[in-house]
Amino acid sequence: MSARLISIIVPVYNEQDSVAQLVREIREIADRFALDIEVLFVDDGSTDMSWSIIERLTEQDSSLGGVRFRRNVGKAAALMAGFSIARGDVVVMMDADLQDPPEELPRLLDKLDEGYDVVSGWKRKRHDPWHKVYPSRVFNKLISTLTGVHLHDHVCGLKCLRRHVMADMRLYGELHRFIGVLAGAHGYRVTEIPTSHRPRTTGESKYGFSRFAKGFVDLISVLLTTRFRWRPQHLIGVLGAWLIVVCPLLVFASLFSAVVARLIGALMVGVAGVVLLALGLIAEMLTAQRPMGDLYDIVERVGRCRHRVPKPPLDPAPAFEHDAFS
Repeated sequence: MSARLISIIVPVYNEQDSVAQLVREIREIADRFALDIEVLFVDDGSTDMSWSIIERLTEQDSSLGGVRFRRNVGKAAALMAGFSIARGDVVVMMDADLQDPPEELPRLLDKLDEGYDVVSGWKRKRHDPWHKVYPSRVFNKLISTLTGVHLHDHVCGLKCLRRHVMADMRLYGELHRFIGVLAGAHGYRVTEIPTSHRPRTTGESKYGFSRFAKGFVDLISVLLTTRFRWRPQHLIGVLGAWLIVVCPLLVFASLFSAVVARLIGALMVGVAGVVLLALGLIAEMLTAQRPMGDLYDIVERVGRCRHRVPKPPLDPAPAFEHDAFS
């Protein structure tokens, strides 16, 4: 383990009560297992004392670094910023809230060394309210079924991945939930291990009920940009074709039934929803082509990141390439 540098990326948003403790726990594990680490904090526009604490910590430990966004833009952008400045052969993603214990780091690395490219944590026993746990289980099952990447806990914030996987990661919005799916779509080997999960004792959760609706829409976007990237009509067009077939039948039936007439009214609302969804998917595909550097604006750097210039944005290859037969 000690022969390689491990970059630990920690997105931070209003976690002033946990950052220092997290550093102590990471340092303890690194010393015990002789790990060569760098811890890179990405302050996603915190409004509390989080950045001041990060500044103080980086003055005390040369293995720490941090960057601060001008405003809050989301966890996905924070991870992309971390990817751009990480120098490790292995990258670990870890939340700042202490719910995912750093003591799991050696187990993640051991599993990675079995030949995997991405190892995700699996919070088998979650210490969260039931209204977060059970919808999350349903959502994870849905992701596995639709994408073919079978993990119990796609959305776990504790992940370990090889450096070359980062080049294929384009995260924005809420797509950090789908890192395993995106990696699997590029042919990388993805797995998970059961990991401990602690109750939250500091701060407050940054996610509400709206995350499930956003997650479902993002899942459709991920399907479009992975399985259906080169054949979007197979997703959007097939649904439209079924509506074209069903609508005339219902219109004919409505001539003889007032109930069916009301059904058609409801169907029209559904059609409008499908149209809006399709427009959203088109906008999503356009957004996916924007330069990743537009995601965030770094205004301060400290510690290990003070003189580190971010690598060029990890943009995809051109959509079309000419070969010798063009």
